[in-house]
Amino acid sequence: MFDVVVVGAGPVGLCMAALLLQNGHRVAVLERRATSGRQTRAIGIHPPALAALDAVGAAHPLVSSGVRITHGAAYSGGRKVADMDFARPSAEYPFILSVPQYLTTHALESRVIDLDPGALHRGVQVEEVVDDGGHLRLRGQKSGAPVEFLGRFVVAADGVHSAVREGLGLEPRLRTYPDYYVMGDFRDDSTYGDNAVLFLEPGGIVESFPLPDGIRRWVVRLGAPCQEPTPHALAALIKKRTGSAVDSASNTMISAFGVTSRMVSRMIHGRVALIGDAAHEISPIGGQGMNLLVGRRCLGADHQRSIANIRGRPCHQGTRWIRAGPAACSEESHLAGQPQHGAGPPLAPEGPQRKERGDRPSHHLADVLGACCP
Repeated sequence: MFDVVVVGAGPVGLCMAALLLQNGHRVAVLERRATSGRQTRAIGIHPPALAALDAVGAAHPLVSSGVRITHGAAYSGGRKVADMDFARPSAEYPFILSVPQYLTTHALESRVIDLDPGALHRGVQVEEVVDDGGHLRLRGQKSGAPVEFLGRFVVAADGVHSAVREGLGLEPRLRTYPDYYVMGDFRDDSTYGDNAVLFLEPGGIVESFPLPDGIRRWVVRLGAPCQEPTPHALAALIKKRTGSAVDSASNTMISAFGVTSRMVSRMIHGRVALIGDAAHEISPIGGQGMNLLVGRRCLGADHQRSIANIRGRPCHQGTRWIRAGPAACSEESHLAGQPQHGAGPPLAPEGPQRKERGDRPSHHLADVLGACCP
């Protein structure tokens, strides 16, 4: 029996798992992908997120391998119109750290494995979560064979297309914006060094950031979606708007995306907590996504207050994939979406509790998640 089962081994799920493990909880992390991959994706880590990573012992290897961006400049029409100082906001981390996301994931994964070598379970596809009253039973597949995990609570950190969220029957509020971008990583032949650069041009903004190993990220705003971006077309657009020559043959990553936001109405559902993109997807521009989700030690203040108020709510109307067993609720309460108060102990039980792993008590959701994220 695990205290918490975290579904999803991205930066947010791994950060949460490391925090829980550091606080003495038994944790399993389930990830459907067999390997972690090497996508650069989100590259900029802001000081609050670095502080959160430092709290779990994952900041040092990233700072050692990343590019420290302390300054930036904005240009328009070929002349500098503004300077940006990224050293002022934080005395502890007077820079924005530029590092490929796969290195962030690797640092957090290594930390989780250091804390508990058996915590991470890759290749696990969760198919069903059953609320048995006193715990949750997660069933799924690994390499074609059935697997099962038992946990007192589940933290869903399985991304914007969260299977756990879908299983709860939750439809996040979706909003789309008329903003479209194409971005690519190229060999850095510029003279900008370790500086960030913005080009404020009539055709649309262009952003440029350094990466380790002599690579530079370019992000170009478009007026319409780009279905099939190519390095050659992106390099030509960069040249047209900024005058900077980019070698299209040196491209190592290219991606086109639009801006959307998704948000669930509540992040706590009985013994299940939604965090990260599973709870709220925001625009990735400016590094908002990963920084907001990893920052504040994976949980914002509002989320912590929600956790602190949680009590048993084992069932909800329309839940089929995550279903309640006989000990969790009656059929009437399941259909009504109401807690069945006689169906077992609340999530904040009173009185002495059996202690495991030394003097660590069995906590309710507020203690398990909230206490480790002050």
